[in-house]
Amino acid sequence: MHAESQIRIPLILGDKTYRNITDDIIAPIEGKANRLWYILFTISALAFMWGIGCLSYTIGVGIGAWGSNNGVDWAWDITNFVWWIGIGHAGTLISAVLLLFRQKWRMAINRSAEAMTIFAVLCAAIFVTLHTGRPWLDYWLFPLPNQFGSLWPNFNSPLLWDVFAVSTYATVSIVFWYIGLIPDFAMIRDRVVKPKMKKAYALLSFGWGGNVRHWSRFEEVSLVLAGLSTPLVFSVHSIVSFDFATSVVPGWHTTIFPPYFVSGAVFSGFAMVLTLMLIVRKVYKLESYITVQHVEYMNIVIIVTGSIVGVAYLTELFVAWYSGVEWEQYAFLNRATGPMWWSYAAMMTCNVISPQLFWFKKLRTNLAFTFVLSIVVNIGMWFERFVIIVPTLCRTYLPSTWNTYSPSFIDVGIFVGTIGMFFTLFLLYSRTFPVIAQAELKSILKASGEAQKKAAAQHAH
Repeated sequence: MHAESQIRIPLILGDKTYRNITDDIIAPIEGKANRLWYILFTISALAFMWGIGCLSYTIGVGIGAWGSNNGVDWAWDITNFVWWIGIGHAGTLISAVLLLFRQKWRMAINRSAEAMTIFAVLCAAIFVTLHTGRPWLDYWLFPLPNQFGSLWPNFNSPLLWDVFAVSTYATVSIVFWYIGLIPDFAMIRDRVVKPKMKKAYALLSFGWGGNVRHWSRFEEVSLVLAGLSTPLVFSVHSIVSFDFATSVVPGWHTTIFPPYFVSGAVFSGFAMVLTLMLIVRKVYKLESYITVQHVEYMNIVIIVTGSIVGVAYLTELFVAWYSGVEWEQYAFLNRATGPMWWSYAAMMTCNVISPQLFWFKKLRTNLAFTFVLSIVVNIGMWFERFVIIVPTLCRTYLPSTWNTYSPSFIDVGIFVGTIGMFFTLFLLYSRTFPVIAQAELKSILKASGEAQKKAAAQHAH
């Protein structure tokens, strides 16, 4: 006899049947968007357009339009690149790692998290492409036989490893996300009435029939891709950290960077997933599927990763002190007490102190508080990247090269534009593809549905 634990809180609330799940999840695609969706979309699209204007200006005038200078040649743009790549991390992690660990609570959030990965990587690509100065000459970076003499890319450079790591990660994430969508596309194909939509979704669903053979292949492929993506999650941000760790700049060349960057990326990624899921839950009225329980589980991950990040900050300070290298010690002293001390204070407050509030169950399960704190965490993670890059480069070995940095209007515009682009893409995506994997949700309805759990409990008594 199979005994089901009655202690677990249901993951699907209300008296839901398989039919209800299909109806609720397809509603945003079949129906008209509500007022809240239009308000959010308008704000995002305006920010995106402002960003496009600033991008166009940069391409027309050159990188001199940014606040970067001779001393601080890496500034806002690389800060934003590392920040966006970090946010892109949680998507594949939630999907792949939790799938391998057979966690049922991932079902409601994995689809949005995977889409978030793709959009965040696209945002990151903008910064790294523009930072080369004249992106239309980027083909010079390929090892082509050329008339420029020995201008060949340096394959030993972590900047080049970055290109391979991020592009591999993006490719695997897109494939993983798309394969998960196939059963949902077939479900929409069978329901929509408009011939054009029917044809489009029929093409997207690859002739999915939902029989046993299809499902067994689907599960095999999902597991293989999850197994492939898990090491990628760790490799991508480790390689991004090598951009700093393999240099000779004080405050950068430390061996703690890879694990510290990975935990920071998971931390900021989970915070962004929370921000998105709470918006999706409200806009599409999916309270029965994205429950307080899901939010609480994610907040627990935020406590853990936030604490790891806090330990990493303290380890950095300890290593600098223990090394006895005065340059290294000065780099950290300057971050904490130098002219940009406020950014260090913001980083410590948002990333180390604020997540500790989630130890209180009342706050951990409060949706409004979670929403605010998820944004606070991402602000803190942006400051972490800023602190690593800008204050460090403002004060290097030679006092004669010391200078300050302030972003230009264009820097700010491009960054706000990428945030607008991210939310615009996400809102459009949520109106054309199901934001929750309905086929996967149905697989846990019997074991985790509220009504089903009650019926099972009564039957047992």
